[in-house]
Amino acid sequence: MAYRRITSESVTEGHPDKIADQISDAVLDSILIQDPNGRVAVEALVTTGMCIVAGEISTDCYIEIPVIVRRTLERIGYAAEWGSGFDFLSAGVLVAIQPQSPDIDLGVRRGGAGDQGTMYGYACRETPELMPLPIMLAHKLVRRLSEVRKQRLVDFLHPDGKSQVTVRYDEQGQPLAVDHIVVSAHHTAEASLDEVVEAVRAEVIDKVIDPALLSPDATILVNPTGRFVRGGPLADTGVTGRKIIVDTYGGVAHHGGGSFSGKDPTKVDRSATYMARHIAKNLVAAHLADRCEVELSYVIGYPDPVAAEVDTFGTGRLADEALSDLVREVFPLTPGDIIEALDLRRPIYFPLAAYGHFGRDPSEAPWERTDAAAALRDRAGLATAAP
Repeated sequence: MAYRRITSESVTEGHPDKIADQISDAVLDSILIQDPNGRVAVEALVTTGMCIVAGEISTDCYIEIPVIVRRTLERIGYAAEWGSGFDFLSAGVLVAIQPQSPDIDLGVRRGGAGDQGTMYGYACRETPELMPLPIMLAHKLVRRLSEVRKQRLVDFLHPDGKSQVTVRYDEQGQPLAVDHIVVSAHHTAEASLDEVVEAVRAEVIDKVIDPALLSPDATILVNPTGRFVRGGPLADTGVTGRKIIVDTYGGVAHHGGGSFSGKDPTKVDRSATYMARHIAKNLVAAHLADRCEVELSYVIGYPDPVAAEVDTFGTGRLADEALSDLVREVFPLTPGDIIEALDLRRPIYFPLAAYGHFGRDPSEAPWERTDAAAALRDRAGLATAAP
């Protein structure tokens, strides 16, 4: 039998790139609290002892960006007394903000997209969340790693960390088993490798991975280099938007290249990608496909997408062209209509900036709702009840 292996990674909220994402979305949320129509495109860079916040903001409200940065760093867990080598109080904060370009604003004000680009959404039947199995397991591992640190179940973990999961698939694309697991945990200098391995195996991997998922010869590695003492911004520079594959589908689906964090919903990089996921998930939830990728493409200043295409990889109950037509009938696709349908002018983004934007509870991520599945089946001429 021929096999295919798919590997996905995730990172903790204390990873430098994710720190930058969270700072960017914390700034965005702070503005949306006061000004739901504020225009924001903000990026952050974190490195040893320093954070730089730069970008474009147009709003009538006022926020203290250095305060937001320090509050975010503290919330993640970077404080001197915790010994991670990066301190929310002493880190320097530089801010370079200017208004949004009036040329971009002109196109947005008449209902058009805030930029050009292609956005993708994906769904499949591998997990209850209708997400690929490798990325969901990778997210759960690092989320649990952070929980163990915050709950002080062990006393030697620092905020940085990564995971990687490899799943073996059969010829039909069905997941068979987990072949490889890697967890890298940032820790104090006093902790021995044996202590770290034992704790991560017992409190993280064993709590997340069902033994029935593991292949008989599965490889499990904890801190493969033997040490992970120097971590976080002390060891690595983080920048907003460098974990876009972690944010989406772990490399299983296409990606248009645009990041989400720090961007208000007039930016189709964010809003149209959320809608593309919403469409794909509803098509799969409606049993119109077992696996589905949706492509939406926009031109700056124009409201309607120049492309709205569906690819079911041969699993569709209707032809892909028919499903693409159905998508245009059922779903709102202009930037303004997407924002309204998904209620995106709210301060909901900071919690999404780590552990992925998809496969979430619909209460925190409205694009995860499957409320259009019945309408899709009805329009497709199928019985309302799923097979």
